[in-house]
Amino acid sequence: MKKIRQTIRENQQVSAGVLIVQLNPIIRGWANYHRHAVSKKTFSKVDHDIHQTLWKWARRRHRKKSARWVKKKYFRTYDGRKWVFYGQVSQADETKQEVRLVSAAQTPTRWHVKVKSKANPYDPKWESYFERRLQTKMMFDLRSKQKLLRLWQSQDGTCPVCREKITIETDWENHHIEWRVHGGPDTAENRVLLHPTCHKQVHSRGITVLKPRPTQGRS
Repeated sequence: MKKIRQTIRENQQVSAGVLIVQLNPIIRGWANYHRHAVSKKTFSKVDHDIHQTLWKWARRRHRKKSARWVKKKYFRTYDGRKWVFYGQVSQADETKQEVRLVSAAQTPTRWHVKVKSKANPYDPKWESYFERRLQTKMMFDLRSKQKLLRLWQSQDGTCPVCREKITIETDWENHHIEWRVHGGPDTAENRVLLHPTCHKQVHSRGITVLKPRPTQGRS
């Protein structure tokens, strides 16, 4: 908040749009840095404090105007969010573009799970542990979900170990054909989806898994 207040104080005469362009990177950077902790309550408090500071900034600029006038000029409702601070900035072609202040509370939070202190990425017995961590990480990334979907489709939706269908009910785990501890890459060509039970058997019995190919006519 000290940095936010300083930025607002140093830009008393700029337009709302220019001020927003300066504030948004500060808010995004701070929120993304702290989103791995229990931060929703703190994010909401910061949004409230920023709003109060901007409200004072706007009232000082228009001392003779009513609060209703100031609210209409600088704040609006957007996607269900009330009192969204907004303005306009000029583009290279001299057109105007509307910009809005980002909300820290809108930043998705995700707890960071520390690696177990005894886990060794070079020890084969920890291979499945790190693969489960990768799986959890992928589930939070839309691009990774799309990659998982392509993996599932490339296997015709079946587990290459037991040849049974992989569904939401059966669950699945990510497996590297050439283990990462043996130098295997983290690429789609080196990954398959296995049932959790089959995955345990692969690691406990040293079963070799071959990359399945989709049946003819399927992508």
